[in-house]
Amino acid sequence: MLKAHNHHKSMTAAGSFHSHPILHLLFLLLYINPLLAFLLKSCTILYQKIPCDDVFLDCASRELVVIPNDIPKDSAVVKLNSNQLKKINIDDFCDLSKLKILDLGDNQISDVDDGSFKDLVTLKTLKLTQNTLTTLTNNTFQGLSNLTVLDLSNNNIHFIQPFAFKDLTNLQNLDLGRNKIQQVSDIQQIFQLPQIQMVNLTHNLFSSFETKHLLHNFTSNLEELIISSPNMKTFSISTPIFPNLTKLDLAVSRNCTFLNWDIPDKTLLRNITHLYTSQPCLSFKSFQKVLRSLDSLNHLRLNNMDRFIKKELLSTVCIIPTLRKLDLFYNYLNNLTLKLALCSQLTEFDLGETHIKELSKGSIKSMTILQTLSVRANQLSEVPYDIRNLPTLKILNIELNQITKLSCNNFVNTTHLTELYLQNNYITKLKRCVFGNLTNLKILNLSKSNLRKLENVFKLTLHRLEVLNISDNKVTDLETGVFQGLQSIKHLNVASRSIERVKLATFKGINNVQALTVSLTHRYEPDFRGLKRLENLTIYLERVPLLRTDELMNYGAFSKTMLKSLKSIAVICTHNHQDFPLNVPISLLQSMKHLEDFTAENVYVNAPFADIFQFNPQLKSVTFLKTDLSNLDPNLFQKIPNLQALDLSNCKIKALDFMVQANLSALRYLKLAENEISVINETVFHSLPFLTYLDLSKNPFTCDCSNAGFILWAKNQKQTQVANTHQYICFFPADKRGSLLFDYDTLSCWDDSSFFCFVSSSCLVVLTLITSFVYNFLRWQLGYTFHLFRAFLYDSRKRKEGEDYQFDAFVSYNVHDEGWVYREMLPMLEEKQGWKLCLHHRDFQPGKPIIENITDAIYGSRKTICVISRSYLQSEIQMASFRLFDEKKDVLILLFLEEISAHHLSPYYRMRKMLKERTYLSWSAQHPGVFWQNVQRALQAGDAPENSDMLTGPTGR
Repeated sequence: MLKAHNHHKSMTAAGSFHSHPILHLLFLLLYINPLLAFLLKSCTILYQKIPCDDVFLDCASRELVVIPNDIPKDSAVVKLNSNQLKKINIDDFCDLSKLKILDLGDNQISDVDDGSFKDLVTLKTLKLTQNTLTTLTNNTFQGLSNLTVLDLSNNNIHFIQPFAFKDLTNLQNLDLGRNKIQQVSDIQQIFQLPQIQMVNLTHNLFSSFETKHLLHNFTSNLEELIISSPNMKTFSISTPIFPNLTKLDLAVSRNCTFLNWDIPDKTLLRNITHLYTSQPCLSFKSFQKVLRSLDSLNHLRLNNMDRFIKKELLSTVCIIPTLRKLDLFYNYLNNLTLKLALCSQLTEFDLGETHIKELSKGSIKSMTILQTLSVRANQLSEVPYDIRNLPTLKILNIELNQITKLSCNNFVNTTHLTELYLQNNYITKLKRCVFGNLTNLKILNLSKSNLRKLENVFKLTLHRLEVLNISDNKVTDLETGVFQGLQSIKHLNVASRSIERVKLATFKGINNVQALTVSLTHRYEPDFRGLKRLENLTIYLERVPLLRTDELMNYGAFSKTMLKSLKSIAVICTHNHQDFPLNVPISLLQSMKHLEDFTAENVYVNAPFADIFQFNPQLKSVTFLKTDLSNLDPNLFQKIPNLQALDLSNCKIKALDFMVQANLSALRYLKLAENEISVINETVFHSLPFLTYLDLSKNPFTCDCSNAGFILWAKNQKQTQVANTHQYICFFPADKRGSLLFDYDTLSCWDDSSFFCFVSSSCLVVLTLITSFVYNFLRWQLGYTFHLFRAFLYDSRKRKEGEDYQFDAFVSYNVHDEGWVYREMLPMLEEKQGWKLCLHHRDFQPGKPIIENITDAIYGSRKTICVISRSYLQSEIQMASFRLFDEKKDVLILLFLEEISAHHLSPYYRMRKMLKERTYLSWSAQHPGVFWQNVQRALQAGDAPENSDMLTGPTGR
């Protein structure tokens, strides 16, 4: 059955491809660059669900050895990290004038052509970390006048030309850590940059850092300096070039030598507020001296300094009057009696990851103004006793410890606590009194803490709590009203695989909740009707067999009144979805008139599936993952015309025919990855006029002519990005398995005979139409033009051979005027004046076509006399004379036998034009002598151009 279906699809797609052969041929003829703006062979444009003008291009981890030549010109962010690039060429980033962030980290770049970044006029961030650069030239960063962040860490840079950073006039943060710079003087230009704020020089090869080696005629705007070197012997600031320096980080390595701290005038560091250091590279006494010299120190970080701490360094630290924040994380302080009694001025204290098993009683008791305390990731078995004596404490982090229980006195005096993190402990049970005094608590995290019961923990307590996370515990039952005291709760997460029963009134009393994550089972279903402000709902279905009919009826009844404010819902089944019919939770959708985002994962669908969104016209995003939609009904989308994003990944879809009738005219994002689609009829995308992103990754494509139409469509269209095309692998036929779909040669699919028949029949139809038109409307004009052209060639040949004219004049007249010609003209012009005239009744060659006789007579005579009357205008003779009207010589004599009004001349355009430009003669029986005298003068005149005014007679009418 599957083979038959696929065969049908193959025939359909192939038919579509050959139904428009002329269009495809034109495409092939013009097909110069196979990679247009939205068919990116090596990159993917990251889709933004929130419409954004910026284009985010992801080319990371693609094994690229050169920069792709198809980067869209309007890209704002380009990620090229984690590839195999070795060189940046001067034209790699040309015309990318909108680029703001460029990541070239983690490659093998050893060379950058001068001017390679000159077109990146709006670039803000450039990352070249983890490459093999050795040299920075004066033009490496040419054109980057708007760059603010430059990361050159983890290279082999040892030589920097004197003006390498001259163009970086807006640079604020520069990271040169882990390079091979040896002299401070090599980087002096960095400190002179007008906007520089932070410089990282860690792990270079400085033997010393001494400001006396820098020019003395400038002051730097530098605010933060991070510096270290395993070979550095001296750190000296002896000149006032860093008046704005506030943060100093001596992040030295483990194998550092003893460092000489040389600050002769402590006023040079009067603005230092932050000192971060690791590893005791100074002597103990020297470090004490350093601490005493910093009169403005506010934040001190001592990492991997446990050797000094054991020497009672804290006795010196705690008497620094300005110190407010102390970080001791990443030290080994196990079984150490902390002498912190003097640190009463601290407001923030971090003891995370220090391996402590307890915090001895009284050690932090004196910190009466402490606001933030972290003892995360230690081995504490109970909450430190001194916590109850910290009335100003606002943030407490005790996560990742070994606490097994909480007592009613742990937080007895911490009434100002707003955030409490207890996750990842071993607290199996909570008493109601534990949080009784935390009246200002807003965030509480108890996830993954082995809780087994909640009982009445939250009743009538925690009235200001806004965020509660008790997910992934071992609680089996959520009792009625267990959260009733949480009047201000906005975000609640109670999802857990251990949940067996969620009672009807579990969520009673939490009317302000906006986001809820819950696990549901078959035993009881909760009542969501009181959650009038709920906007985001995530449901995990745990071990759910089919509900009984009466339970389903009740479940559906609730849906008519609840969740009216919901905007997003996700239904995720954590087990075998065959046990659960989708129509059970979908009954919740009936009241969700404002729902915008729907997600269902690993669920089982059954009838009436096509009607589930009939009450949700505002849906903008629909996602089905790991769901069997092999028989998808297109009517599913008929009621949601505003849908913009659709993800049907891993849903066993075999064909895309459903889109034609699915009413997806507003769709912008379509993902159909990991399905069973082998053949694609590109015409289905004609029903998606606004589609901008299409992902068909990991489908078993057929690489033959049945997909040729889709391949050409994807390469030729300019609106839709066909994402991840480098991942489209051929599965059929067997000899092409493993090759890329878009490498398939579509030229081999072209049928030459069918195209020839198409072109031939098209040309025959067009020729028939043209012939019919010419015969009906232009046959006389074309015949006339043909004969005149022949006559012209004949005349030109005779003139070239020097032959004389046979006649003085050819007389063109109508048979109705023949009497006047023989009675008046011939006696006067031939007998009295001696002219030799050519008359068609007398001198034309018998048997010869009249048109040929006329043209021979015209070009065989020196002049042409037109005897014009109403009969003449309607005769073929005057038609034959049109050629003469266009002559630019004085060869035409016009004789009017009667008065002809302009109205009667209107159909004869050339005649009217001639009368407006030339002189003509009118026959007058009263004055024949004057008339024939003027004719004689006209015959005697030469054939000079007509503007010589040789014609005589009365002026035109």
